Amino acid sequence: MTDDTWGRICQDLEKTIGKNNFVTWIAPLEFRALEDGVARFGVPTSFVGDWVNRNFGDRILEQLARNGVPVDRLEFSVAAGRSGADRHAQKPAAAQPQADAKAEADMPGAPLDARFTFDTFVTGKPNELAHAAARRVGEGGAVTFNPLFLYGGVGLGKTHLMHAIAWELRERAPEKTVVYLSAEQFMYRFVQALRERDMMGFKSLFRSVDVLMVDDVQFIAGKDSTQEEFFHTFNALVDQNKQIVISADRAPGEIKDLEERIKSRLQCGLVVDLHPTDYELRLGILQQKVDLYRMQYPGLVICDGVLEFLAHRISTNVRVLEGALTRLFAFASLVGKEITLELAQDCLADILRATDRKVTIEEIQRKVSEHYNMRLADMIGPKRHRTIARPRQIAMWLSKQLTQRSLPEIGRRFGGRDHTTVMHAVKRIEELRGSDPQIAEDLELLRRMLEA
Repeated sequence: MTDDTWGRICQDLEKTIGKNNFVTWIAPLEFRALEDGVARFGVPTSFVGDWVNRNFGDRILEQLARNGVPVDRLEFSVAAGRSGADRHAQKPAAAQPQADAKAEADMPGAPLDARFTFDTFVTGKPNELAHAAARRVGEGGAVTFNPLFLYGGVGLGKTHLMHAIAWELRERAPEKTVVYLSAEQFMYRFVQALRERDMMGFKSLFRSVDVLMVDDVQFIAGKDSTQEEFFHTFNALVDQNKQIVISADRAPGEIKDLEERIKSRLQCGLVVDLHPTDYELRLGILQQKVDLYRMQYPGLVICDGVLEFLAHRISTNVRVLEGALTRLFAFASLVGKEITLELAQDCLADILRATDRKVTIEEIQRKVSEHYNMRLADMIGPKRHRTIARPRQIAMWLSKQLTQRSLPEIGRRFGGRDHTTVMHAVKRIEELRGSDPQIAEDLELLRRMLEA
């Protein structure tokens, strides 16, 4: 196979896997030889070779076959004579001379999604603090809070903000080395380094970056060796005044089996909760998506009230909300109809049924009891000690918010209490929600667990 043939294959691969994936993973490959049905490539690190083989190997073989190159398998190897530290510290070199390609290649780690930028992030009250903090980090100036810890439920925008920070840093501070990856990928690289006896290379890579971004850090909970290395990497970067950005599905203190010393480190910076979306924010997200879809589906009409209906009915997960809109536009385009409320209800019947799950008072009582480590019997019993009475009031407040039960019915489910007791509990928790950050955090966490 000639270099020209490999060049044509690279062009085809870029079209199929996207520019970001191509520049990050395929461009660093160096074609070396084709022998006995084996295509051999040089790679900057063994991790790159393993990743390409697992994620893009089949596509490379397919393109080779289309270009008349008989290949049975691929083989990747790191250049001989380079030390482990050198192998890992060297960044993949872009095969293309364009400045933007080089900037992307200078970001080792997971590929970035071009859709996830600050320009495409819709802000509202539930996420305005997280957005502002992410913007500040993306400016690339002096570190003001370290780490930035973003947490929230599925589909609330954590990963979007992480990618947006990385893209912004690439634009504003291209000289900085930014590594973005998931906690699972961090663990995989760590295990690979142990297997290859290359811990010096691993430490050299992760402790020499300017910005380290780790997504879904709850994944390392319970994995002792990975937690140990993460802890030392964290400390080394903080000591150098390098920025760290972490995300998780819950607050540091709520991550089970995460070492206390790591929880303490994660809580020493700015911890920001991405709250569940409110109606206005969901409607704004839908309106932005409609503007994009109208370019893809010109002439397609969406009737009044459809977006409002979707924003009201699909309230727990933005990804589900966006997926519903995508399906709706595709279906309406295929059948050649305008998007009416009736069409939306028919087309999205399964999604709408799934979002109609009813929360029961008994489920609320059980979740609140577990959260506050109290007996379920005490929730409906006569005890009035503060450690029991406050969780009971929280459970009453949640029952009022998440169920259609009347105040007298709620009171009966809490040991036959009068409806005025429920009214007092709801009013008291509403007051505390605005003045006590811990109560507000507990309420949002419990709401997310119940609505999940």
